[in-house]
Amino acid sequence: MQLHYGINDLKDFDLMPFLPIVLPVILVGFILAMVALIDLYRNKNRRNNVLIWTLIIIFGNTLGPVLYFVIGRKDSEQVDIGN
Repeated sequence: MQLHYGINDLKDFDLMPFLPIVLPVILVGFILAMVALIDLYRNKNRRNNVLIWTLIIIFGNTLGPVLYFVIGRKDSEQVDIGN
């Protein structure tokens, strides 16, 4: 019984059946990150911690932009109401 696989075993693995599932997920994540970065830099004067949010959006894959839209935009709206 073989418990682990080597690099040579991966050459027989076919990625084409998974491509219709993986490609849209990657595309949606990329578009979401671009929209979040554009929104962040259009409103960077009203946002707190622009650098931190940029890093979260870029390195957080799909979760980073979602966190920005849920948490990051709320913080700036609260700042705008107070002024």
